[in-house]
Amino acid sequence: MNDADLVNGAGYVTVRVPAKVNVQLSVGGLRPDGFHGLANVFLAVGLYDEVTAFPADGPQVTAEGADASQVPLDESNLAVRAARLLASRHGRAPDVRLHIAKDIPVAGGMAGGSADAAGALLACDALWGTDTSRDELLAMCAELGSDVPFSLVGGAALGRGRGELLTPLETGGAFHWVFAVADGGLSTPAVYRECDRLREAGGGGATVEAVPEPEASRALLEALRGGDARALAEALSNDLQAAAVSLRPSLADTLKAGEAAGALAALVSGSGPTCAFLTEDAASAEAVAATLRASGHCRTARTATGPAPGATVVRQG
Repeated sequence: MNDADLVNGAGYVTVRVPAKVNVQLSVGGLRPDGFHGLANVFLAVGLYDEVTAFPADGPQVTAEGADASQVPLDESNLAVRAARLLASRHGRAPDVRLHIAKDIPVAGGMAGGSADAAGALLACDALWGTDTSRDELLAMCAELGSDVPFSLVGGAALGRGRGELLTPLETGGAFHWVFAVADGGLSTPAVYRECDRLREAGGGGATVEAVPEPEASRALLEALRGGDARALAEALSNDLQAAAVSLRPSLADTLKAGEAAGALAALVSGSGPTCAFLTEDAASAEAVAATLRASGHCRTARTATGPAPGATVVRQG
């Protein structure tokens, strides 16, 4: 899609939506319903997808960008499901073409699919003039997936439940990150299963009876509030990291390479396989990214700052 498509279209709305990194991901025990309780501290970062909604017999979806070939173009696409859900709530046909300009890594633990779903909800709501309240949009986001509500909200937030019950968090400044993008993805359900397996293998058990209820780290929340990158580096944690590394052992080398290049801290982003590196400042981030690109341990490395705003209408006509 180019600018001419936008200008000549019979109306359109473009929404920009950010990636996320989990600066804390504490995973509770396996519940009878198959889910895990979470204390999930999200930080939105400035890598963005753009979702453009056009009037069309639909729903339809197209994609462009570096990972566009990995984006499903059928009913399994979470953005298509979002459009259908919004349409059904308002008793209308889901007549829309969604065009996704991908810049968030696909299946990389950075909520790219969730971002597209949130973007589609906001874009379709504006295109159709359905005037859905923020609370209704958030409820639909939660139906679509645990990470989708945060993609709508952005900034920084604590997610409880499965991650969808959000409490906004204060941040005292910008944090500078490098993201090492791996080849291929990791299945989130597979990573959770491996987490449970490792807990059982360690003798501690994996159920809610064996695993303490997860809680947000007070030190981490204070570091975010104070804008203190070094304190945040000390407090970063991800209970899924061992499982992601177990399924893809090469991630251990990526994490070591980033730390050796001067990052303050390294962790797997969410369920992986993207690795996230917190740095002191923008110059340090560029240096770490350059080293990682040359290391052979990742497909590419991207820099970004957080917090970033949530889903935002950036163009319409």
